[in-house]
Amino acid sequence: MAGRIPQNFIDELLDRTDIVELVDARIGLRKSGRNYTGLCPFHQEKTPSFSVSPDKQFYYCFGCGAGGNAIGFLMEHDRLEFRNAVEELAKKAGLEVPDDAAPINPEIQKRQSSLFTQLEKAQAYYQRQLREHPQRNRAIDYLKNRGVTGDIAKTFGIGYAPPGWNNLGKALGCSEEDEQQLIEAGMLVVKDDRPHTNKRESYDRFRDRITFPIRDNRGRTIAFGGRVLGDDKPKYLNSPESPVFSKGRELYGLFEARQASNRLTRLVIVEGYMDVIALAQHDILNAVATLGTATSREHLSKLFRMVSEVVFCFDGDQAGRQAAERALDTSLPIMEDGRQVRFMFLPEGEDPDSIVRKEGKTTFMERIDNALSLPDFFFDSLSQQVNLTTLDGKARFSKLALKKLQPMPNGVLRQLMLDQLAKLSHLSLERLLAFAPQEESPPIESYDEEVHTQYSTRESRNPQRRSGQNQPRRNVRTPAEWATLSLLHHPQFIEHLEDFPELSDADSPGAELLHELIQLLRENPSLTPGGIIGH
Repeated sequence: MAGRIPQNFIDELLDRTDIVELVDARIGLRKSGRNYTGLCPFHQEKTPSFSVSPDKQFYYCFGCGAGGNAIGFLMEHDRLEFRNAVEELAKKAGLEVPDDAAPINPEIQKRQSSLFTQLEKAQAYYQRQLREHPQRNRAIDYLKNRGVTGDIAKTFGIGYAPPGWNNLGKALGCSEEDEQQLIEAGMLVVKDDRPHTNKRESYDRFRDRITFPIRDNRGRTIAFGGRVLGDDKPKYLNSPESPVFSKGRELYGLFEARQASNRLTRLVIVEGYMDVIALAQHDILNAVATLGTATSREHLSKLFRMVSEVVFCFDGDQAGRQAAERALDTSLPIMEDGRQVRFMFLPEGEDPDSIVRKEGKTTFMERIDNALSLPDFFFDSLSQQVNLTTLDGKARFSKLALKKLQPMPNGVLRQLMLDQLAKLSHLSLERLLAFAPQEESPPIESYDEEVHTQYSTRESRNPQRRSGQNQPRRNVRTPAEWATLSLLHHPQFIEHLEDFPELSDADSPGAELLHELIQLLRENPSLTPGGIIGH
C-alpha cells in the first residue's frame, strides 16, 4: 500500500496548479471581474452561480455550497479518490508523487514567499523609473520607436533599469537579509574579486535596460528579462534560474494571453519579448516566447493543457529551419490525437515584429492560418535530406522517418503518417513496419469499476449535495468563525493578528478550527487559500 503523501508536496502541487485552467477545461468558464464564472457541475442550474478565484485558487458555488481547491474539484468532478486526484495533477505539473511521509518545511515556503515579495518590489521600482528617472526618455523613445503604446507597456509591466551599479539595492533599502533574497532571486550579482575581505558586495544585474517582468500562471513576478539600450552585451538578458523560476517551464506572455481571453484555442510561439509585445500591439494577443531556451516538452505539455493548437513561428533562414527541426523532434512524442502543431516560416530577414508592422494584423493572421501542418513539415523536411528518386534514397528516407515516428503516441495521427510513409516509399505498411525498431505497445486502459463504485457510494451518502440542497445551519456566525473566514480569504492578515481573548473560548463554535488555522499560517505564512483548504 502506498504511504502518506507529504503535505509539503501537496502544497507545491497546488502552487503549480492553476485551478482556472483545470476547471475551464471541464466545464467552461467566463471571466467576470477578477473571477471566472460558469454553470455549476454539481447541481442543475440555468444561471451561473459557480465562481473560481484565480487569486485565491479555489472554487465556490453560491447555489449548492460546493467549494474547495484543485484537488477537491478533481475528486468531485472526475470521480477520483484523493490519491488519484493528486497523481493526476502531479502528472500535469511534471512532478512525481512521493510515498514517504515528510514534515512540512516552513523555511522553504517562507523563503519562496520572500523571493516573490522582493521581485514584486523590484517590478514596482522598475516601472517607477520608467515614469520618473531623469534618463527615462531614452527608454521611452526606444519603446515609441518600436511602436509600443502606454497601454501595452502597462499590460506587460514594462519598466526601466537605470544606469549604475547599485540602484536597486539602495532603492529597496536592503538589509543583509533583503540583499541575500535579491541575490537568490537573480536581481543582484555578488562580486567575486574581493577574496581577502569578509564583506560581501553586490551589484545590479539589470543596468540601463528595458525590463520585462516574467510572470507565472497566477500573475506573480518570478523573474525579469532586459533589453539593453546602449552597446553592452548581451542584447537580451534573462534572470538566472532560482527557487521560483525555471526557464524550461515558463513562457513569456502566457499569463497576459490568458488574461486577454479565457477562450484561447491557439497559441503562437515566437522568439522574444518584443515579438510578443509587437503582436499584442496589433491586437494579436495569443503569442508567447521561450526564455533563451529551445521549446521543451514541458513547455508544449503546458500549452496543450490550455489549447489544442500550437503554431511555431520561425525565421525563414537556415537557422530558423534548424530550430524548426528541433521543435519537430520535441513535438512528436506528445502528439496525441486532437493536438495540432504547425510551422510558420517568415521571409528571410523578417521577424514577427517587423513583418506585422509592414503587413498588419490581417495578413499576419493569414500566414498563421496557412502554416505547415506537422505531417507536411515532417515529410517535407525529410525529403530534402535524401534523393527520393533512388532506391537507397527511399531506404534512407524510410529509416529516418521510422526512427522519428517511434516515440509518437499510438493513435489516428501516427497511423496516418505511417500510411503516408508507406505511400512515399512504395512499400506496403506491413513490410515497412517489419523494418521498424521494436517497441512495446502501451497497455490498454480498462474501465475502473472500483472508482465507479466508490463514487456511486459517495454520491448515495450525500444526495443533498448533488441536488443543491444544504443542511440547516445557524444564521449567525460566531466571532471565531468570522475570524476564520477572514483568514481563509486573506491569509496575509496573519501578520497583523495578535491573540484576542474573546476568540479563545473553547466552547465557542469554530474556536478550535481558528486556533489550528492561526498555527498553520504562522508556520506557513505563504499559503494561499487553496493551500489552506489542502491542509
